Amino acid sequence: MRALGNIYRLGVKELWSLARDPVMLVLIAYTFTVSIYMSSSAMPETLHNAPLAIVDEDASTLSARIVSAFYPPHFLTPDIITPDQMDSGMDAGRYTFVLVIPGGLQRDVLAGRPAELQLNVDATRMSQAFSGSGYVQQIVAAELDEFAQRYRGSATPPVDLALRARFNPALEKAWFGSLMAIINNVTLLSIILTGAALIREREHGTIEHLLVMPVTPTEIMLAKVWSMGAVVLLADFVALQFIVRGLLGVPVEGSIPLFVAGSALHLFATTAMGIYLATLARSMPQFGMLIVLIMLPLNMLSGGNTPRESMPEAVQTLMLLAPTTHFVELGQAILFRGAGLEVVWKPFAWLLVIGSVLFALSLQRFRRTISQMA
Repeated sequence: MRALGNIYRLGVKELWSLARDPVMLVLIAYTFTVSIYMSSSAMPETLHNAPLAIVDEDASTLSARIVSAFYPPHFLTPDIITPDQMDSGMDAGRYTFVLVIPGGLQRDVLAGRPAELQLNVDATRMSQAFSGSGYVQQIVAAELDEFAQRYRGSATPPVDLALRARFNPALEKAWFGSLMAIINNVTLLSIILTGAALIREREHGTIEHLLVMPVTPTEIMLAKVWSMGAVVLLADFVALQFIVRGLLGVPVEGSIPLFVAGSALHLFATTAMGIYLATLARSMPQFGMLIVLIMLPLNMLSGGNTPRESMPEAVQTLMLLAPTTHFVELGQAILFRGAGLEVVWKPFAWLLVIGSVLFALSLQRFRRTISQMA
């Protein structure tokens, strides 16, 4: 009971220290509000308002049909330019696509002769260039085919493919982006808060005060884990309820308490990881650089941005040791597909094992650091 009392009071001390740190408070507020909203809506995956110019050397009915086929929201209203303006416009970054319609196009199409059009793409705008070139080819091909056949329509395929999208019928990116932002931000903020709490103690000299108090390194570390974990868990719940479900209107299929329980297990692992990194760093700038080295592979290879099945088998096996892999798995299963404990018990078990190992390693490193300071 005395140890529990020490852990509780030390944790309250950490909460008071956090309350007096305006930078960290702003970071928490931003991470679970603006950051989530931006992740869900700021980067659409579909083509949107791509700048397009057309060099119309044919000036025919067919070329006019092609020009009129490009309209918002996929493309801005096309600019009609001359060949001399094409290179300078692309060099200046005014156009992502420049379509050149050669003279005699309509004559060749009506005569059944081969005809060529030129599409110039600014490939430095990677996302627009990748999807937009396909859009342009489809639009031009459809207009050419319709003009040649003098009939708008397409042949009925021999097989009718019925498409049904599960869990996200409208394929809304906000549904995926906002929930994945919460999952990623829980990891990032838990590591930052626990590591910063320890470094703040060392920089302010209060860690020496703890060394002369009747508390053990285990109690000190557990206090930091539960206090910072509780802050992130509360912010996680508030963001899920008021930002994701309230502001963005994203439906959550599964049990919120079950997801919160999984988040708590994940926080047990990541807060321990934050303390371990803080024992390696000597200052906040060093700690920040270590976070960059850790967070990039955790976010990119855990299955949140790219399915794990598409990664090399060696990477898939190695990332089983990362807590984010299992947190992403249980988070997607619960929030997207409404899975219950009978489905996600394996990620829960993995998080418990990984968290215990990380906590033991961090505690060993923390004890060594404390003994060196003493």
